[in-house]
Amino acid sequence: MSARSEQPTDGPLPRDSRMDSATEAFVAHRNLLFTVAYEMLGSAADAEDVLQEAWLRWAGVDLGAVLDRRAYLIRITARQALKRLRTLGRRKESYVGPWLPEPLLTSPDVAEDVELADSVSMAMLLVLETLQPTERAVFVLREVFDLDYDEIAEAVDKTPAAVRQIAHRARAHVAARRPRGTASPAETRAALEAFQRAVETGDLQSLLDILAPDVVALSDGGGIRHALLRPVVGVGPVARLLAVGWWKRDAERSLQPVQINGGPGLLVRVDGEIDGVLAVRVENGYITGAYHVRNPEKLSRVERETAVSR
Repeated sequence: MSARSEQPTDGPLPRDSRMDSATEAFVAHRNLLFTVAYEMLGSAADAEDVLQEAWLRWAGVDLGAVLDRRAYLIRITARQALKRLRTLGRRKESYVGPWLPEPLLTSPDVAEDVELADSVSMAMLLVLETLQPTERAVFVLREVFDLDYDEIAEAVDKTPAAVRQIAHRARAHVAARRPRGTASPAETRAALEAFQRAVETGDLQSLLDILAPDVVALSDGGGIRHALLRPVVGVGPVARLLAVGWWKRDAERSLQPVQINGGPGLLVRVDGEIDGVLAVRVENGYITGAYHVRNPEKLSRVERETAVSR
């Protein structure tokens, strides 16, 4: 990976000054770098590990030879994330039941940035899971973070011409699978409120009214907690599942509206303890996707907000 001169220098900076400058740059871009790694991996824990690896490499860089610190940091983060992504693919092959991304509690301003919210949404991350690792890296770096083809080529060890072809193929793949409907903030709030009431009361008719005909429900227990072993599709099966399947238990439960991955969701507590997160996708006023994460290893980021940025 090359570094280019930002401006002439009289020689290397003293070590303390160089480390202060490196730390300042890394901290300034940390939320961005976390978002890059998270969108490539779908795992906050793995994204944090990638940031540690990226920092170790960044700390040894000659800063005086770096033209664009943001782009350079994104490249080294993406390179480390791509290595980890290939390893994760093998790990997911033995995962018990459906694999869902690690949910993030996000601030309301993330939802206001439509492009950012879409890029970190559970629905989009599931679409990205269907890409090959290099395709996913290229798509994220180009379509979400707007790196040029030369910079992406350095990150993924391909020629710029090859990256253009990969980007074209990845865009077509994602376009054929990404959700197409939209919802205004008011529609989203109304749908979530109606959905919450219906789930809390087990009102089958209300669920039938708020769910889209082709709604899909997925749940992830990771083999640790009870969860669906395959997707449930269609308004009738999903409504019955929500009315009597997930929620009927001899315990005190509560549902709290929250922002999950830039979209609407419910934080589920049983006997006061977090039991899971139910993120939903709202399109044209209806719930089209329900993503229930119960794997306790994936719930560490739902009690405090995680900052994401572009």
